[in-house]
Amino acid sequence: MDEPEKLDRIIEARMKLKARFEEKMKLTPSVADDKPRGTGAPNRHGMPAIPIGQTATVKWPVLDLGYQPNIPTEKWRLTIDGAVDNPVKLTWKQFLDLPQTKDTSDFHCVTTWSKLNMPWKGVSLLDIAALVHPKENATHIMCYGYDTYSTNISLEEALKPDVLLVHTFEGQPLPIEHGGPVRMITPQLYAWKGSKWIKRIEFLTENKLGFWEDRGYSNTAYPWRNDRYSD
Repeated sequence: MDEPEKLDRIIEARMKLKARFEEKMKLTPSVADDKPRGTGAPNRHGMPAIPIGQTATVKWPVLDLGYQPNIPTEKWRLTIDGAVDNPVKLTWKQFLDLPQTKDTSDFHCVTTWSKLNMPWKGVSLLDIAALVHPKENATHIMCYGYDTYSTNISLEEALKPDVLLVHTFEGQPLPIEHGGPVRMITPQLYAWKGSKWIKRIEFLTENKLGFWEDRGYSNTAYPWRNDRYSD
């Protein structure tokens, strides 16, 4: 398949996925909550810029599990599998050949800091999903990192346009300590939902717990509801 035809198929699949999950996306709290908790001017989704319990920071603190894997791009691979029609394993070149998205978004860490207006470049999770065609009964994804980390996300959250697999920050390659060469970002959820050093995305037909979720953190992780821990 030549590149223009491949791109056309990704775009067609992207639009079908967007239509399939559009109504659910519109009802998620980070878009539809009529009583969001926080301070500051509204963000682009109408939520207060600083969610409840958060403090804006200029620095970008480093948090990890005590291990920062150094994965050369020539050895990096991204597996996308599970409840999909076309599982793939991408090389670095294949990943960069996918449609590239630039976006500026906010980053809310559960440890109470928020860093605003972070400029990214990467691949939309929506375009990753369009490549593999999730099955009709797929409901969630599980993301896995090279550091053994894992985290779960519902598809109505994961397929939002600002959920990216980023490789570039402020025009430079994403630093290793922040999850380079590639990490996921989830601007409408707490940042632990975005796996650093990502290596696999598994589409699921039912929810299951990731690393922090299995240790008492929230499944849903909505910043404007102070949704940090499970009940």
